[in-house]
Amino acid sequence: MKSTHDLQLKSPVTGILFPARLDGRRSSADAGLRVMAAVLRAQNQGKWAQQLDVEDHWRQHYPMYWRQMVASALASPRVALDGATSGLQALWLSLLWTNERGQEISLRAALELPEGKPFQTHTLRGTGAPSVQPWSVPYRGRQLQGQELLLQLIRWVESGVMEPSAAKALGRCVRHPEWFDLSDRHIALLGAGSEMGALKWLMRWRANVYAVDLPRPEVHSRLQDACTMGNGTLHVPVRGSPGLDGAGADLLQDAPRIAEWLLSLGKNLDLACMAYADGERHLRLSAAMDMVTSAVVQAQPQSSLAYLATPTDVFAVPPEAADASEWVYARRSWGGRLAGALSRGLWFAPNSPQRFEESGRRLGLVDALVVQQGPNYALAKRLQQWRALLARSMGHRVSFNVAPATRTRSVLSNRLLAAGFGGAGAFGLEVFEPETTRALMAGLWVHDLRTDRAPADPAVGLGHPFELFMDQAIHGGLWRMAYAPRSVLPLAVASGWWKTR
Repeated sequence: MKSTHDLQLKSPVTGILFPARLDGRRSSADAGLRVMAAVLRAQNQGKWAQQLDVEDHWRQHYPMYWRQMVASALASPRVALDGATSGLQALWLSLLWTNERGQEISLRAALELPEGKPFQTHTLRGTGAPSVQPWSVPYRGRQLQGQELLLQLIRWVESGVMEPSAAKALGRCVRHPEWFDLSDRHIALLGAGSEMGALKWLMRWRANVYAVDLPRPEVHSRLQDACTMGNGTLHVPVRGSPGLDGAGADLLQDAPRIAEWLLSLGKNLDLACMAYADGERHLRLSAAMDMVTSAVVQAQPQSSLAYLATPTDVFAVPPEAADASEWVYARRSWGGRLAGALSRGLWFAPNSPQRFEESGRRLGLVDALVVQQGPNYALAKRLQQWRALLARSMGHRVSFNVAPATRTRSVLSNRLLAAGFGGAGAFGLEVFEPETTRALMAGLWVHDLRTDRAPADPAVGLGHPFELFMDQAIHGGLWRMAYAPRSVLPLAVASGWWKTR
């Protein structure tokens, strides 16, 4: 394996890290290549796995391996689950844990014997109005509720921004306001202060929340403010005696003790993995969250999981979405036709040109990966999909909904992505503000916790495990647009830059 990208040059004093090469450097690319090869072999794609052995441009070429991984997993439910199992196993074997003595041990060994003093619990209770605050969706300066929200859901479906199943789920939330009293739930948030997280909503809905975030005063000041203004109960891990002075835990260095703390609570948890970091740290952070998740699902059969899927990934999509994409592509402008022909398909390429037979349906395949986000980000998000598939197959309820492209701080800090989002409207895409996305995804999570009509419920039969990701997707239009996203990204970037001149 020849790739030399994404080297992690410094090791943490303790915690999760990539194995060292002979020269002492630690490469996330080596781990990514190893994991992808294991998945492809498990999915009977040996030739593709062998190709990875001579792959010199992993960071540029990884999307074609992602497409093959998703396409080959559609062969059968068994193939998809075998791939997920092999991917998780390979990732756990491709990372190490440095303990307090400087020894490098396996993640499994670190999880089984957590070092250091156990975390204590500090509890805060909200002082806001005791009644459950109504769910609403902030959108373009308005707070949408009731009939007004239902009408907006219809408009989003008609414009191809969300799948009809998402609108139906959110419509059920409008008709069942009693669902939002979460006083009976015990919710653990990994990355509690995440910009895309649901903490502020949970604190308005009387939830019992166990919040894990970095041990930084400014982080826990924000968590405290969210709790104080609401009516929920907030529990945070602390070092030493209870009190916010020692509050917080770093997943990269404390994952085994975080798992120990959550299990010591003796509650059936609804565990949400929401933490994010830039670069190779995001892959290590997702692996650390998976350590905690693995411990919870094994110890608590009644626990549930929740994730947010990125829309910039490779997805099998419902036939209706693929049909819609083909319909608008067939009616594309003469300019799009000419540019596609002159570029030999490099620009304005069709979005869903392939179809796959699955359970009597011809599913489409949409590749919305953004190369600039990199293979570490893609693998971190894929790791979550693998855990979700296996947990659901074990009988756990799993909420895993595609969230729309959103103007988060991390996106806006990348000039290319920010410009691309700015020009996305020219191609029928809608990019959401964070407060809108948070409200929509919080509503879908409540729906998935409360109803027996969602794929989140393991009792609901699925023709293929990937239907967990197809249903209730709010993709912003990426699944139903005419053109493959990467084939128009440069033009969206140019349009976005022009608008901001």
